[in-house]
Amino acid sequence: PPSWADGNPLVDLYRCRDGRWVHLHGNFPHLAAGTMAVLGCSRDRAEITAAVARRDAQELEDALAANRQCGAMARSAEEWAAHPQGQAMADLPRVEIIKLADSDPRPVPAGNRPLDGVRVLDLTRILAGPTHARTLAQYGADVLHITSPNLPSSQVWVMDTNQGKLSAYLDLDAPADVDRLRQLTTETDVFAEGFRAGALERRGFGPHQLAAIRPGIIYVSINCYGHVGPWRERPGWEQLAQTVTGLATAQGTPDRPQRMPVAACDYTTGYLAALGTLVALGRRAREGGSYHVRASLCQSAMWFQRLGPTCDPAQASGLGDTSELTTDADTAWGRLTYLTPCVEMSETPPAWLRQPVPLGTHPPSWPAGN
Repeated sequence: PPSWADGNPLVDLYRCRDGRWVHLHGNFPHLAAGTMAVLGCSRDRAEITAAVARRDAQELEDALAANRQCGAMARSAEEWAAHPQGQAMADLPRVEIIKLADSDPRPVPAGNRPLDGVRVLDLTRILAGPTHARTLAQYGADVLHITSPNLPSSQVWVMDTNQGKLSAYLDLDAPADVDRLRQLTTETDVFAEGFRAGALERRGFGPHQLAAIRPGIIYVSINCYGHVGPWRERPGWEQLAQTVTGLATAQGTPDRPQRMPVAACDYTTGYLAALGTLVALGRRAREGGSYHVRASLCQSAMWFQRLGPTCDPAQASGLGDTSELTTDADTAWGRLTYLTPCVEMSETPPAWLRQPVPLGTHPPSWPAGN
């Protein structure tokens, strides 16, 4: 994968006038334009540095949020625990499973793999949500990834997380595509989304709305800052979750926060959401019901804080030989080397039966015969 900023000066930590740090996140064109508008500068790093240095950190964080842009002030774990959003999330489990409505029990379909016959609609992108659906695919689920041809994306993350999936385009601003998505939801078991809070409800695809259309559905929501509290509608990314919760301060120092060298919150949140989905499918099979599975990057980050440091980075020995952890495959992008599923099962070993494909490769329909 590319470096965190991938050369983009609008995705980085900057020191503010009061000595505090703010992490900007203008990775896509519309976010870059919005961030530059708030700062009143171009995307030149020197101009950004000067513009941020004229602002106090809290004021800049508030201004970015007021303009629906992404950015966050670096905090310590103690500061986050005292913040209203941190307090709202303090007692949440790592993944929430909430019953939406009653329905008849629906056993998992019979098959040779744990999730054979389970259908998953994946309306997520970069990175936790796609990891969730990719994990279900490795156990046999039929995953249909849906995105709009008008939304920006990142090819490297598609290459990383599209294993095991079909991938189709639907534009939710087009009535015919909305109708097609609604039809697909009547035939799915799991509906996963990473939209801002309320965005899908306004289009008729909220959790309670889909539970009425498709009794027994497992509705999965993944976001940055959690699903309760004053920041529940605020957009965010991996780097911002690390920044606000204190991980970046712990990784560096209060005087110079530093991101972790991996997308730990994203991947962990995806795996936790997959675990929650499996639990919800089990409950549906035994008890019936529709369920809402909720996970967030900050919930995962707060869990990391509770676990504490696991090693001294100075003692890290490097990756060593990774050949036993990877495999090669021919894809639309050429020969691709990627990590295989880390879970080992003797009778039903996890595996992706479909190679990753570019977005929009397939029609928006379930595979024939399934």
